[in-house]
Amino acid sequence: MELDLSGKTAVVTGGSRGIGRAITLGFAEAGANAVPLSRTESDVEAVVEAVRERGVESHVETLDVTDTRAVEAVFGRIDDDLGIDVVVNNAGVNPDSALGTPEAVDDEGFDFVTDVNLGGAFACARAAEEPLSENGGTLINVASVGGLVGLPRQHPYVASKHGLVGLTKSLALDWAPDVRVNCLAPGYVATDLTSELQENETLRRSIEERTPLDRFADPEEIAGPAVFLASDLASYATGSTFAVDGGWTAR
Repeated sequence: MELDLSGKTAVVTGGSRGIGRAITLGFAEAGANAVPLSRTESDVEAVVEAVRERGVESHVETLDVTDTRAVEAVFGRIDDDLGIDVVVNNAGVNPDSALGTPEAVDDEGFDFVTDVNLGGAFACARAAEEPLSENGGTLINVASVGGLVGLPRQHPYVASKHGLVGLTKSLALDWAPDVRVNCLAPGYVATDLTSELQENETLRRSIEERTPLDRFADPEEIAGPAVFLASDLASYATGSTFAVDGGWTAR
């Protein structure tokens, strides 16, 4: 067995920035056609160009994962064009409006986070079920260490990521043996979404000191495990959550 995904097609939600961009390009470098999905067309086009520079195919689509009809239409077009062998549910949000003590989080903030992080993942999984089943494919949900442990003042986010870990297990049971379903739980990753944390020396050091490897991850360090889970090297893995967190959850 080898880590070669030539001839396969991977679809990555939230695929135009940060972890999602790295995962999209990781699949392209492993030989797979790679399709990034996000809401901003210019961002999608930039990643599609980078994918094609690696000698594989892609497809320009924008998507709001909370729009169920759009999800079904976009996945249908990608399947018609390239087929679908792998789906990575990476789209996620954690806005300032959803941070704080429980009594400070309003219903709108809670619903927005859970609708994107959990509801969007479920909608994409459901839309991709038919081609994944036909192709013996793989679904990978990107959760967080916040799906394995509690994080203070991030209640909607933690609830949605714990839900994503549970969804991974239930989908794995229903879709076996045709589709493998696994979950990645990254720790703190150096992306533009964590730039404020990195720039705040006190917060950055507190995170690094809590992390046994003493640093933030590079996005590519999350992409590697995603490609591995989609390959034949992980052919007996389903229903599992893989922490890629620098040792955060080992404590």
